[in-house]
Amino acid sequence: MLAAPVLSGCGLQPMYAGGGSGEVARGLADIQVAAIEGRAGWLVRNALVDQLGAGGTAPRYRLDVRLDDQLEGFALLSDDTVGRERRTLRARYQLVDMSNDEVVLDATAGSDAGIDVVSSDYATIAAEQAALENLAKDVASRIVTNVALRLRGDTSQ
Repeated sequence: MLAAPVLSGCGLQPMYAGGGSGEVARGLADIQVAAIEGRAGWLVRNALVDQLGAGGTAPRYRLDVRLDDQLEGFALLSDDTVGRERRTLRARYQLVDMSNDEVVLDATAGSDAGIDVVSSDYATIAAEQAALENLAKDVASRIVTNVALRLRGDTSQ
């Protein structure tokens, strides 16, 4: 209670002020996510659409995303087999204003995960797929947060 007057004077504002009808939420709903190549692209695109809440009939922005999905083995064991893998998912994305094809935001996001390689090939493949699903959600979340920050700072809306 005592900190409320101090915080109001510092200029901090909730990003999603106004809920679904707030400036940021409306801006996020006005984004069309372009198709992204591959399985990782399908996962990231679905996560982006879920988080953006896109539903506008005439979107104002287009989000273009290119992914780099790497799976590399390391931690060699005494019998020269791989004991651990690292899956890395990196995204380069651009938010494009569709009215004039101007790039509003050009940034990157990424995440990685470690995977234990076990004697069962099935378990290792399942772990690799689970890691990809989690990374796709994490990367999508980072993209949405960065886009929301950009839209909050855009006074032309």
